[in-house]
Amino acid sequence: MEEIRKVQKRYCSIAITFAIFAGIIFFLFGLKPIGKGLILGTIFSIINFILMGETLPLKIGISRNRAGVYSFLSILSRYALLAIPLVLSIKLARFNIGATVCGLFMVQLVILTDEILHQFYFSNRKDLFFKPKKNRTKKLLWKN
Repeated sequence: MEEIRKVQKRYCSIAITFAIFAGIIFFLFGLKPIGKGLILGTIFSIINFILMGETLPLKIGISRNRAGVYSFLSILSRYALLAIPLVLSIKLARFNIGATVCGLFMVQLVILTDEILHQFYFSNRKDLFFKPKKNRTKKLLWKN
């Protein structure tokens, strides 16, 4: 449970920080509905991500049928939660619907970006830690 909270804190703090900075930039350029929509979507994306982490341990240790029903209800309630910012952005002109949708995918985009950066940046740097020894020759099993 502690590891789940660490992961949640890391990704959610990056997502909300990015959304706030992007929202401020949109506010400065006079695009307030886009900034508000991005922040609104990101807030609900974070709530959805936290709910996934909180309900995950509850599904372990119960019967298969009960876990299936519980999972279905969990998904249904999270979809209903994600519908709230979409309905708000459709009904109110204060929120841009495109920015709200981008905000709803903010946590997923942060996770994907983190993994891509980790793969490309750290995969090439592996040589710093695991250098092959120099002057090492392969031993032949047979002689020509």
